[in-house]
Amino acid sequence: MKAVLVTGAAGFIGRYAVEEFVAAGWEVFALVHRTRTPELAALAERGVVTLVDGDVTRYESVASAVDRTLARHPGGLDAVAHCAGRASDVGREGEFRRANYESVVHLARVMQGRPVGRLVFVSTSDVYGLRDFSGEDGEDLPLAAATRHPYPRHKIAAERHLRASLEPDRFAIVRPAAVWGVGDRTFAPRIVSFLRMSPWIIHFGPWRGANRWPLAHVRNVAKAIRLCAEIPAAGGRAITVLDDERTTVDEWYRMLCAIHLPGKARRSVTLPRWAGTLVGAPVAALSDFLNLDHPFMDPSLYAVRTVSSNLDFGNRAFRELLAAGGLRPVTREEGLAELRESAWDRAL
Repeated sequence: MKAVLVTGAAGFIGRYAVEEFVAAGWEVFALVHRTRTPELAALAERGVVTLVDGDVTRYESVASAVDRTLARHPGGLDAVAHCAGRASDVGREGEFRRANYESVVHLARVMQGRPVGRLVFVSTSDVYGLRDFSGEDGEDLPLAAATRHPYPRHKIAAERHLRASLEPDRFAIVRPAAVWGVGDRTFAPRIVSFLRMSPWIIHFGPWRGANRWPLAHVRNVAKAIRLCAEIPAAGGRAITVLDDERTTVDEWYRMLCAIHLPGKARRSVTLPRWAGTLVGAPVAALSDFLNLDHPFMDPSLYAVRTVSSNLDFGNRAFRELLAAGGLRPVTREEGLAELRESAWDRAL
């Protein structure tokens, strides 16, 4: 039986990655730090997941967790799925560095001399930068030459470290776009919270909400992680995970309104980007100073740049990966149906 260690197993993407590996018949070890979710506890109680304590920001803790996992599975680990990290548009530099870069350095170092097959690193499509795209496939796009925000900057540094320190067959990179789905505690809830208090749907910049919001359903991300762990040809590649459907910013807001705020007619209003910057800059500065996990209000400066850019890149490599694994993507309508049926998400 193949074995995998999933870091960040209590997080949004990590939880779905664990379930994806379990469903595919892998032996799953779930690395947890401070949080144990009911879903993980239930899987552990069934005996299909083994919980392992560890902190990915400390080398000694990472090495100990991997060694304890190998002691339980002496045949070696086929993969480590590194889902842990700090995904936020605010926060202090050091937090992003420890979670998104140093953790990768630790894992790459731990893999040296140990029977661990492949490290699958969950990065982000933000490594391409926040600008207007025209359908270019993610695998063909260069990494952003200069980015001031620590989130994509340290993801870029981590990707470069993997390429410099591991052979291509020993790593793969998954670059999800805007991850959504049942159980999301950050992305959709922030939008719903803003829409609940605003009488309008507010857009910024010349696109007036017609620009693409690059959605990536969480189960599509989990599929990509598992396939990158088991398909030999995925070694050394960076796969952008993006849903097939092209969804605009305005359409996404209205989809969320229909689920969470039904019966309220919404008119779209467009403000110049500089107006959003005037609001977003102090929000980001104070949130960074306080080292918040999420901004104390919206929009943040990074959010303004995101929603005013046409993030319309392609997903050819992802579709090829699914085809190689004999899978099909979760469609947007399937994902929306899950949201409509989820009592937890309706209560946002």
